Amino acid sequence: MRAALVLLCLSAFAQDETPVFGISVYLSGLTGQIYAIKENSKKLPDFKKLKPIGTVYTYSLAIQPRDFSEGFPGLPDRVEWFAIEYTGRFWIEKPGLHRFFLTSDDGSQLYIDGKRIINNDGLHAPAELAGIVDLKPGIHEMRVSYFQGPRQHVALMLDVIGPDDQRRPFNTQEFKPPADADIPQ
Repeated sequence: MRAALVLLCLSAFAQDETPVFGISVYLSGLTGQIYAIKENSKKLPDFKKLKPIGTVYTYSLAIQPRDFSEGFPGLPDRVEWFAIEYTGRFWIEKPGLHRFFLTSDDGSQLYIDGKRIINNDGLHAPAELAGIVDLKPGIHEMRVSYFQGPRQHVALMLDVIGPDDQRRPFNTQEFKPPADADIPQ
């Protein structure tokens, strides 16, 4: 039986984000559940039918296209035939249209508040697709599904352009609520 891979990045959370008893807590970041998938898979799996083999944590998805031999960060034993489903929450201060760019090798999809914004699924070389969503101020749920098929390349990048903004990597550290925000748990 393969041991579950767990990569804990506790040092990534700053001291000022330590939970305090009796207050609402919002730790920004994405949690990625890792899954082994069948060899020769051609699209994202049905994650509900799989059991995770590990967990990774990150603030952003910024794995530029590279040779598979360099590996996927946090997964030293996996170079092909795995999937990750990242989930997290983010805060929008400035409402309006937000354009997201999702680059992957192989398949990926972006969901915001349960609605699919980008469908970049399938076996393919590094490819970027974009989607636009009108976001209201407040908290939003995010899910990014990803799978790595056969060896050759790996890539997973998520960029954003907000209202009156420039393109940059999406980083949950930039999308944290103010200290006085009323956030449902």
